[in-house]
Amino acid sequence: MADNESVECITEHERILQEIESTDTACVGPTLRSVYDDQPNAHKRFMEKLEVRIRNHDREIEKMCNFHHQGFVDAITELLKVRADAEKLMGQVTDTNRRLQDAGREVTAQTEEVIRCRIQQRNMTTTVERLQLCIPVLEMYSKLKEQLESKRYYAALKTMEQLEKVYIPRVSRYRFCQIMAENLPKLREDIKDISMSDLKDFLESIRKHSDKIGETAMKQAQQHRTFNSVVQKHDSGMGYTKPVYSLNGRTPTQHNGLAAEEGVLTAQDLVDFSPVYRCLHIYTVLGDRETFENYYRKQRKKQARLVLQPQSNMQETVEGYRRYFNQIVGFFLVEDHVLHSTQGLLTRAFTDELWNMALSKITAVLRTHSSYCSDPDLVLQLKNLIVIFADTLQGYGYPVNRLFDLLFEIRDQYNETLLKKWALVFREIFELDNYSPIPVETEEEYKSVISRFPFHDAEIEKQDFPKKLPMSQSVPQIYVQVKEFIYASLKFSESLHRSWTEIDDMLRKSTNLLLTRTLSGCLQNLIKKPHIGLTELVQIIINTTHLEQACKYLEDFITNITNVSPETVHTTRLYGLSTFKDARHAAEGEIYTKLNQKIDEFIQLADYDWGMPESDGQASGYLMDLINFLRSTFQVFTHLPGKVAQTACMSACKHLSTSLMQMLLDSELKQISMGAVQQFNLDVIQCESLLYTTALFPI
Repeated sequence: MADNESVECITEHERILQEIESTDTACVGPTLRSVYDDQPNAHKRFMEKLEVRIRNHDREIEKMCNFHHQGFVDAITELLKVRADAEKLMGQVTDTNRRLQDAGREVTAQTEEVIRCRIQQRNMTTTVERLQLCIPVLEMYSKLKEQLESKRYYAALKTMEQLEKVYIPRVSRYRFCQIMAENLPKLREDIKDISMSDLKDFLESIRKHSDKIGETAMKQAQQHRTFNSVVQKHDSGMGYTKPVYSLNGRTPTQHNGLAAEEGVLTAQDLVDFSPVYRCLHIYTVLGDRETFENYYRKQRKKQARLVLQPQSNMQETVEGYRRYFNQIVGFFLVEDHVLHSTQGLLTRAFTDELWNMALSKITAVLRTHSSYCSDPDLVLQLKNLIVIFADTLQGYGYPVNRLFDLLFEIRDQYNETLLKKWALVFREIFELDNYSPIPVETEEEYKSVISRFPFHDAEIEKQDFPKKLPMSQSVPQIYVQVKEFIYASLKFSESLHRSWTEIDDMLRKSTNLLLTRTLSGCLQNLIKKPHIGLTELVQIIINTTHLEQACKYLEDFITNITNVSPETVHTTRLYGLSTFKDARHAAEGEIYTKLNQKIDEFIQLADYDWGMPESDGQASGYLMDLINFLRSTFQVFTHLPGKVAQTACMSACKHLSTSLMQMLLDSELKQISMGAVQQFNLDVIQCESLLYTTALFPI
């Protein structure tokens, strides 16, 4: 067994050595690891085997070196002999080359001299023969210089064309003609540069004139629209007549001599377009029209972006918006003129693209800046400017529907500013009101009140003067202010090219917001104020009753403005009834609360002696004060609607009854004398007498 294991071990070591000799150095690790994984002392036997293998290889290397050593020595000896022969050959070649150079130098000099003489002879002959052909070319070039000096660029371009096609080809072999030919493109570039410089001056000038052009156009468009509204006041408003103002001579339709009276401004009156035409013609002749078109369009796009950039404080005054619109109108009227006065410099597709870009920027700017405006008058002025701006550009074929859509957004903002303004107005009216019936001393005062508020009461009309109207002074003032709000809201709806049905719907919706949000909020805040007492709350209930009755007159008022029947299917109804009912209910609830609080204050003054031997023979002082307060308060309630007054009185009496009962049922009260019971009974009897003596309780 030991011999077998030894044989196997030797065989395994042979295999490992073969793998080490044939395997890459980086992969030897696993092979060496296997030496340590075998039997004990395997490592030692492997090292012995490895040393034997190394000695074998050393002997083979030594044999190989001994075998080839003599050949190597012989090769080195031969190589040293060849080097000496190579150096000798190199010296011979160098000497031969030197002698050849010396011999050929003289021949070369003589040959060059012969060639030079022959060239001179040929040049002289050619100069004599060709001189007459060169003179016309020089004369034509001299003519070209004169034309350039006199700034006759178109004639100069024609002369260049003749030189290139007729004269220079005849003598193109000569140097001066080549110089001319090389100089002609430079001259063309100079002409292009000069014309381009004129164009740049024009573009800079047009930036300064755009404001004036736009201002004139918008003024004349406004005058023309005013004139049309008078002439066509019975028309439905369909269709649009182009404004009188013209930049391109395409005079719009004239009505009744208006244009003849005011005159028609053309582009040439304000702007000289000749640099554009001249530059376009020059670039066309030079075959570079596309470059000019691209440059012009690119520069106008840049100018458009500058024009569309608003001033930071534009929203503060209407003049800021006016200047902004004037510049834009002027810019696009210039584009319209160039579009129709040149062939292909601008295209409708390009102007439409430019206008769409501008329209997006304009709407974004107006949406942002108008949002900062809290003055409804300024918002209204802005709306009028936008309408004139849109009408002016629409007359020249620019679509403006998005501007009118924007106006609907601004209309909502305008209504919000109106609501805020009227909230202040309502609060001021409520603060200045004395919450007392309106006294009228004469017939004139009575008519003055009913002219501002639709009040009709047959019994009051029969009364003699002086007399009092049931509502306080705030009622007619509120009614007048609601009508003023409707007028203010109507002003924004004008000139929006909308039907009266749509305008009617707008007015009703904005009025509903005024009633249900602004006025309702002011009433709710008023009712909750701590200084508002029971008398004021009673008057507020009366006031809301009369305002509620006046809502139908507000609907008639809107109908008279728009001539839209309230019976129309989609007509919006006013929600004033619910507004005033809610306010009245809130006031009633506040009356109940304040009345109960007052009763609690009197009850807290009660100081019963529950052990008293006998009663005082009369009701308690605190209770008599409470009864007198309730009688006076109930007297004020007689001005309220019967159901409201009775509910308030019943609520007060019930609260008083509950409070008295709680005194008797107090857990701290341990015993009551007969005298205390009799005294408490006198107080209860006094409370019962209140019910019998109050007209609000038909018992």
